[in-house]
Amino acid sequence: MSDRIAKIQRKTQETDISCELNLDGVGRYEIDTGVGFLDHMLTHLSKHGRIDMTVRASGDLEVDAHHTVEDIGICLGQCLADALADKKGIARYGHSSVPMEDALANVAIDLSGRPSCVYNAQYRTDKIGDFDVQCIEELLRSLSNNGRFNLHVNVPYGTNSHHIAEAIFKAIGQAMAAAVRITGADVPSTKGIL
Repeated sequence: MSDRIAKIQRKTQETDISCELNLDGVGRYEIDTGVGFLDHMLTHLSKHGRIDMTVRASGDLEVDAHHTVEDIGICLGQCLADALADKKGIARYGHSSVPMEDALANVAIDLSGRPSCVYNAQYRTDKIGDFDVQCIEELLRSLSNNGRFNLHVNVPYGTNSHHIAEAIFKAIGQAMAAAVRITGADVPSTKGIL
């Protein structure tokens, strides 16, 4: 099996982002996005997904975090798609249910080549610190669209917004670790391609 590593650099008038993923890593991370809460969530994704991840970003944070968050999702998704290449041998599917004190997050992933993001989470606050909780769905939609995979996130209950978000990112990490795992030699589809 060849290395499943990908890098991307993306520069626009709003953001400048570099990102690298190693799907066969151990969960090492170097994250500096300029958005503290996002850094915290991406470290959980890396650690619990056992994906080595480097993300460096600068953006127009004087406007708000939206462009930075969305563009990081684009870059991570493109890196994931590149690192998966022809997807030979992957498990393809992954799911995880993660409790975080009062909150529970259920996540299912299908690395199908078809983007779809279903996001069912309710927060009792609009912000976590100074981070707008709407940006979480924006990040995950950009990630699944550019990574070309199905991502279903369901949070049946939770009262603390930080706990809800943290449970989501830990569950995505665990589900992704299961889905990218090598379990055979062929493409896991009756079509022969994903």
